[in-house]
Amino acid sequence: MPTSEAAAVIAAELRTAMGRLTRRVKHEDRIPLGQAAVLGALDRNGAMTTSDLAADQRVRPQSMARAVGLLMEQDLITRRAHPTDGRKSLVELSGAGRAALEAERSRRAGWLAQAIEAELTDEERALLARSAALLDRLATR
Repeated sequence: MPTSEAAAVIAAELRTAMGRLTRRVKHEDRIPLGQAAVLGALDRNGAMTTSDLAADQRVRPQSMARAVGLLMEQDLITRRAHPTDGRKSLVELSGAGRAALEAERSRRAGWLAQAIEAELTDEERALLARSAALLDRLATR
C-alpha cells in the first residue's frame, strides 16, 4: 500500500520528535540502558534463564552473561536452580533490583510529568493524553 505524502511527513516528524524525547528521558537514567532493559524484562516476565534473556533482548548469550554478572555483583538480581532442569539456572530480580528499577522508572516519569506540566497548556495535555493511545496502537501494529 503506497504511503501518502502527508503520512510520510507526519511519520518523519514523529520519528524525530520521539527520538529526541527518548534521548532526553534517558538522560535521567542512573542504570545503564542494557542493564535497565534486563531488569525490566525480569520484572515483566519473572525469572528467566540467561539464554531466554538473551533471546528476549536480542543479544548474544555471551553479552547477556556479562550483563547478568554485573547485575549480580550489584545485588540487583539473584540466581537459583531451575526447577525442572538441573543444568540450568534462573535469574530473577532481588529486592534491591526491584527498588532500583522502580526508582529508575519514577525518575523518568517524574521528569516527563514535570515537563508536561511546565510546557503544555491544559488543552495540549488533553491532546497528548489522547495521542498516547494512538502511539500505543501504532507500536503494536
